[in-house]
Amino acid sequence: MSTPPAPATRALIADDERLMREQLRARLAEVWPELEIVGEAKNGLEAVEMTEAQQPDLVFLDIRMPGMTGIEAARAIAQLPVDEDGAGWRGCEVVFITAYDQYAIEAFEQGVVDYVLKPAERERLQVTVERIKKRLANRAGGAAGDPDEPPPAMQQLLQKLAARMDPAKAPTLRWIQATVGQNIQMIPVEEVLFFISDEKYTRVQTATLEALIRKPIKELIEELDADVFWQIHRSTLVNTKFIAGVSRDLRGRQLVAVKGNNEKLEVSRSFAGLFKGM
Repeated sequence: MSTPPAPATRALIADDERLMREQLRARLAEVWPELEIVGEAKNGLEAVEMTEAQQPDLVFLDIRMPGMTGIEAARAIAQLPVDEDGAGWRGCEVVFITAYDQYAIEAFEQGVVDYVLKPAERERLQVTVERIKKRLANRAGGAAGDPDEPPPAMQQLLQKLAARMDPAKAPTLRWIQATVGQNIQMIPVEEVLFFISDEKYTRVQTATLEALIRKPIKELIEELDADVFWQIHRSTLVNTKFIAGVSRDLRGRQLVAVKGNNEKLEVSRSFAGLFKGM
């Protein structure tokens, strides 16, 4: 019995300029003819909605679009539900489309994400395609710790890029107004050990108290310093100043120990690369 062919890689293109979308589609057809383009979005919001509906393997995002930028869209896409066990959609790779910007290019060349310069040139796009193919192959094969895989520091990079593009959106949260019993308490952000969300509330944990707020993790990410608070799970942010160590349980899952609290925080597969070598 012959082995069925592997499913085609599926991609989405998002750019507010129709000519740019058409040019990128044409260039991709040249360097990656088997790639299936499942949709084209004209703005960031459409890109997020189409990603959720189509569940592509790859999304090309223009970094500057009206309304929701490519940076904001990428952060929203990173928060979409995925199947951590690998049976369903496991998220997608992101490639930014950008005019030349020294800061952005230097950031992208750290390997966190890839990029395509406008106008898309065949030679540079070929390099990007080869990198993406390797990452997708590693993901499909369950490979871990590959040096060419993008580290899960994307949120930190996106936050810094967003702040550069719009300084008004730089992290500003210094206090958490939270419910403690029947009282409202102001908690300094630097005292928070970690945040854990469920469907309705987010738990704020310090060394001395536990409180609840209604702000979801995706909003906290935008307001906190990404160098201090790392996302280690779709529902968990941890203050790096209070990380005591990382261990593995019998199932191979990474668990973060936190100073001042006995609870172990699970690291999801998507963020395991934060603690490579541990």
